[in-house]
Amino acid sequence: MIDKKDVAQMKDDLKELESEIQKKDDEIKEKEEEIQGKDETITQYKEQLLRLQADFDNFKKRTEKELSEQIHYANEKLILKILDSYEDLERALKSGKSDDLHEGVEMIYQNLKNILEGEGLEIIPAEGEKFDPFHHEALMAEAHDDFGNGQVIEELCKGYKLNSKVIKYSKVKVCKKND
Repeated sequence: MIDKKDVAQMKDDLKELESEIQKKDDEIKEKEEEIQGKDETITQYKEQLLRLQADFDNFKKRTEKELSEQIHYANEKLILKILDSYEDLERALKSGKSDDLHEGVEMIYQNLKNILEGEGLEIIPAEGEKFDPFHHEALMAEAHDDFGNGQVIEELCKGYKLNSKVIKYSKVKVCKKND
């Protein structure tokens, strides 16, 4: 039979067990909260990593595009330096007297023209065209019966594009009618 002393001891043991169970429950709750906090931190780090990866990919694409453009227009300064000589040769051909001199200059001119065109140089059409401020620079304006308002009357100096980018604007005289 169980006496009162044993029952009291059992009650004390039971209270001790309940206290330990409560402590273990509290520890488990703390660990669960700690795990939940770490899961949130991991999620934040993953999101930050994805944003950084996207930023890096965008930076990489932008850098590749800029490098491609730099390579595409790398000869611009050289071609700008050559253009004056190119135009001088063209003027010499137009005013040349001697046939031998004319033939030699013509050969040099054609060779230089082929080289420049091979590098992507294009002449901007001007005379008779509609004035375009993105391709032409108006130096003069006058009324003219043979041309419409805003039409280029005369090209004073040729303009050039390198791979579709204007590197030298055409200097032109534009028809300006006072209606």
